[in-house]
Amino acid sequence: MESEISELLDAAEKTMGLYFSYDINLTLNSQRLYDVDDEFKSRPLWRQAEPRFLWNSYLLEPLIENKLDQYLLPVIQGSFQNIQAEVGSEKVNVTLIARRCTGRIGTRMWRRGADAEGYAANFVESEQIMQSKGYTASYVQVRGSMPFLWEQIVDLTYKPSFDVVRQEEAPSVLERHFKDLQKKYGAVLAVDLVNTQGGEGRLHERYAKSIEPILSEDVRYVHFDFHRICGHVHFERLSQLYEQIEDYLKKHKYFLLNEKGEKIQEQLGVVRNNCIDCLDRTNVTQSMIARRILESQLQQIEVFGVNDTITKYPAFDASYKVLWANHGDAISIQYSGTPALKGDFVRYGKRSAQGILNDLQYSLARYYLNNFADGTKQDAMDLLQGRYITSVSRDMAPPTKA
Repeated sequence: MESEISELLDAAEKTMGLYFSYDINLTLNSQRLYDVDDEFKSRPLWRQAEPRFLWNSYLLEPLIENKLDQYLLPVIQGSFQNIQAEVGSEKVNVTLIARRCTGRIGTRMWRRGADAEGYAANFVESEQIMQSKGYTASYVQVRGSMPFLWEQIVDLTYKPSFDVVRQEEAPSVLERHFKDLQKKYGAVLAVDLVNTQGGEGRLHERYAKSIEPILSEDVRYVHFDFHRICGHVHFERLSQLYEQIEDYLKKHKYFLLNEKGEKIQEQLGVVRNNCIDCLDRTNVTQSMIARRILESQLQQIEVFGVNDTITKYPAFDASYKVLWANHGDAISIQYSGTPALKGDFVRYGKRSAQGILNDLQYSLARYYLNNFADGTKQDAMDLLQGRYITSVSRDMAPPTKA
């Protein structure tokens, strides 16, 4: 048993994307951080932390029990990227933060769908923060597996079949998930990017059917068959999706502080993106939405002219693409073991032969990792989160008396 735990700790040491701060609560986005009162800010950092994103919650328990507040440091898993650009005489600073939810943390094939409490696999909050001319703006999006009970059990085939588990529970699990999102973000627009055919099509049908009872002004659902419309190269066709959701984005705005640090407006809703893995198609889509929002923010504070876009400034455009490509790669490596597919489009704005070859290489690497390495990695994650259950082999010899 000791060697088993030792092996898991070796795997746990390779955990990537861990971040901490000595004085800022990284678990809260800018808008939520602004809204907390002085009493809340006076608490020890670990008591301010948002439980969903507190990666080391279980590891802190013994220290909490012994009231060792000065040694307790909240850690998040995700990514942190930052760029600075010049637009005319103005400097623009853009930061991108990912916060991974620990509720159903895991690896690609071993954690799919949602659990009975409504926690979705690969659930990540992405916050884009822009600073310029003394203004600060923030925009939050989320991604997460389709929030009902389904699985994809590894069986050495390249693409194992999808199975919906306990179908009758799908509507209640999904409702639990969306109620939690509404409580934290306000209105929710679910953007579903999966195929309408085959196994993905069956999951899409279950999702669409299960969400129907809760659709309202505050919960909307849009399906966009990414592969059918965009294929492998025509990602510019995502503009068709933007046209469908533009009214929602404008209505629910973004968080904005003026030069005095006063709140001018707040974000009233969130876009929840998903594909199957919530990695490749999702990252391309999120980067498109974030780009449009950033352009709106820069136009509002008059750094951009009314019709200006980021592409008008080649250096800014290039570094902004890299920002989102690195963001997508970090989230993908944590969940699948490889960088994101379709990353060349996010990084360079177009598909290339080399990018398609990279996708093939990453897909083969994912196949190997999913079948032969991710089981141990999953156990290591469960161990660090306090969810690992040890099993004693019945062949194990009983301890000998001294």
